[in-house]
Amino acid sequence: MKGIILAGGNGTRMYPITKSISKQLLCVYDKPMVYYPLATLLSAGITDILLISNPNDLPSYIKLLGSGTQLGIKISYIEQLKPEGLAQAFIIAADFIGSEDVCMVLGDNIFHGNGFNELLVNSVVKVKQSQNATVFGYYVNDPNRYGVLNFDKSNKISSIKEKPLNPNSNYAVIGLYFYPNSIIKIAKSIKPSKRGELEITSINNIYLDNNKLNVELLGSGYTWLDAGNPDSLLEASNFIQTIEKRQGKKVACIEEIAFNKGYINFDQLKHLAHTLSTSEYGQYLLNIKSK
Repeated sequence: MKGIILAGGNGTRMYPITKSISKQLLCVYDKPMVYYPLATLLSAGITDILLISNPNDLPSYIKLLGSGTQLGIKISYIEQLKPEGLAQAFIIAADFIGSEDVCMVLGDNIFHGNGFNELLVNSVVKVKQSQNATVFGYYVNDPNRYGVLNFDKSNKISSIKEKPLNPNSNYAVIGLYFYPNSIIKIAKSIKPSKRGELEITSINNIYLDNNKLNVELLGSGYTWLDAGNPDSLLEASNFIQTIEKRQGKKVACIEEIAFNKGYINFDQLKHLAHTLSTSEYGQYLLNIKSK
């Protein structure tokens, strides 16, 4: 399975912070925001990854992450000249996806919870075996900001509505999507919405209408954060700080994940740690023990 990190757009909800830097390069406590979606893909076992961003910001991502070889993975980059909806990513990435299935994660989405890594791995397997899509629902207080799951009288999902004025539920579809290879053809077939965007909700409804959509509702044991505005960015930083300080273990430490997944060996991990050794982050890496 291939992986996509969508880090495009202009971050206008974060102005003036993002007038000179991409939103997904902002700091969430002790690491760049883009580390979190990258960690999600690595934890799912996905090692061939495409990062999509605008031409101005792409060089900064390349400087930060490089080719991915230091993590034992492959990272490619492609420009999104004009953001025209989340579904546009699959059209831009069609050649990258090729004949494989794909997982896309939004660059400002952060996930945490006991058992979440197993859920990711299982989602990869399910898509391969069933050729059904998998998306995730999460209970939110402001569902009108998202694609909202609608349930019928038997509590079965009947439709998904994009940013409804009067939501029928509080369950939002969050920014992590697993699709079979049919996503390319479907993405190319949809039309722009009234907002002028190629909506990911349009794609999800096509899979739903064809009984090819699996929806996982994440319960209270999981945390999902959309760090796309100043308040949520601060909330995310505070959350990560609290977890790391209490548990003594870093969240979304991509080098540690690469080591634990076997993408790099212990010597490679220590080399990376020494390049960062003057920082607290580097000291954490130095203290990781050999298996």
